[in-house]
Amino acid sequence: MIGHLSTNKRSLRETIADLSLVRFIRAELTRGYFLEHNEAKYTERRERVYTCLRIPKELEKLMIFGFFLCLDAFLYVFTLLPLRVLLALIRLLTLPCCRLSGTRILQPAQVCDVLKGFILVLCYSMMHYVDYSMMYHMIRGQSVIKLYIIYNMLEVADRLFSSFGQDILDALYWTATEPKERKRAHIGVIPHFLMAVLYVFLHAILIMVQATTLNVAFNSHNKSLLTIMMSNNFVEIKGSVFKKFEKNNLFQMSNSDIKERFTNYVLLLIVCLRNMEQFSWNPDHFWVLFPDVCMVIASEVAVDVVKHAFITKFNDITADVYSEYRASLAFDLVSSRQKNAYTDYSDTVSRRMGFIPLPLALLLIRVVTSSVKIQGSLSLVCVLLFYLGMITLKVLNSIVLLGKSCLYVKEANMEEKLFQKPPSAAPSRTSSRTNRVKYNSSPPEDIATSVTSQPIHNGDHSTSVLPNSESDQFLTTPDETEEKDLSQDGMELTHRAPKKDLLEIDRFTICGNRID
Repeated sequence: MIGHLSTNKRSLRETIADLSLVRFIRAELTRGYFLEHNEAKYTERRERVYTCLRIPKELEKLMIFGFFLCLDAFLYVFTLLPLRVLLALIRLLTLPCCRLSGTRILQPAQVCDVLKGFILVLCYSMMHYVDYSMMYHMIRGQSVIKLYIIYNMLEVADRLFSSFGQDILDALYWTATEPKERKRAHIGVIPHFLMAVLYVFLHAILIMVQATTLNVAFNSHNKSLLTIMMSNNFVEIKGSVFKKFEKNNLFQMSNSDIKERFTNYVLLLIVCLRNMEQFSWNPDHFWVLFPDVCMVIASEVAVDVVKHAFITKFNDITADVYSEYRASLAFDLVSSRQKNAYTDYSDTVSRRMGFIPLPLALLLIRVVTSSVKIQGSLSLVCVLLFYLGMITLKVLNSIVLLGKSCLYVKEANMEEKLFQKPPSAAPSRTSSRTNRVKYNSSPPEDIATSVTSQPIHNGDHSTSVLPNSESDQFLTTPDETEEKDLSQDGMELTHRAPKKDLLEIDRFTICGNRID
């Protein structure tokens, strides 16, 4: 008993000696650890760092390509659209004189071109009743906080207008070109045309107010409003980075960022034109504006890089996904050049990115015509040369984009998609009911195949499965399908419900939020 107590005292004394300060410091200085024991974890962390470092390069490749796509659609309004409208009007005036029976006076594409031309002419005449100078002084008299709130409201309104505007234009184009059995049905084009004119005019006014607010921020003495408006871009990081994103949702946000960046460049051009006019086109004043312009552009680029870098980091998305996005945009351009293309490329860009060039082009025409005075024959010659230069720029830009797009499509192995027919409309209720009967009579191995081609309606749930086309198999992510259980005649079936792939993503979610 006494020996046991002495042993305990000796061990306690040794333990106290082990806990000495000198031994603790020596252990802290010499303690080692082995990272190779958790190799997978640290390798993954290193790959995340490499991915974040690659994001700026890959993102800017996508942004530059998308910028020139928007530029191509924007220059189309100034260059080729007037020529196409002129050719359509010549055909409209000369074809009835030739007395060709059974021949359509205008092709559907020509009808759409004429409608676009009439919309621009009417809206331009209506824009003359809007006084830019009065609007500028009204906005200048407001307080800084009020202008900051107004600018945020204008950004939200611009996204809402862009989301609904192309639907109005598409409804007009289809109403004007769809096959009609009765001539009385052509009267329905008039309300759609008036609605489209009203939309383009209101959207142009909205962009004008946005450009005027930005102009006031540039001309403020202490630049406080410009600083607040730039800091608003960094608030976008807070609203986007900490949300869950999939590849398709990130594609929507990327398209929205491309459209927003191009629109901001045009707004900066309008601000520079208005300021240069006020100072009698003195080149010295341009260098006064140049630092502020660079600061706005740099803030846009920095916000986009930081936002996309952390979104890809938090959602485990690789930097190679931007090459897929670029290939999807290139596919739109190449497919619109085919003979059987069912839409114009400028409309494809509008649906994909939410960028509608008509209101922005209308505002730029209004600002240029009011800022630049054309007097004398020499001025007319300069205008003609400038127009020919824009046509040359448009043609060169289209050629380079087409070559790059063919290269991107080839790298993505999408050549076979170019020869597939566009997806048809959703099946009717009768056809789905007929196919439901087929489901009950078909063997289980056939049901899994037929489910992916027709929507299924349950009694209590109104969710439907999108019809699957041949083009639904490209660029789908591994997490784009979800398993659902269906009971058919007491048999439980498991199938995958396809969601939209990258080729079907349009401007409906240009705000960048996650849409389930």
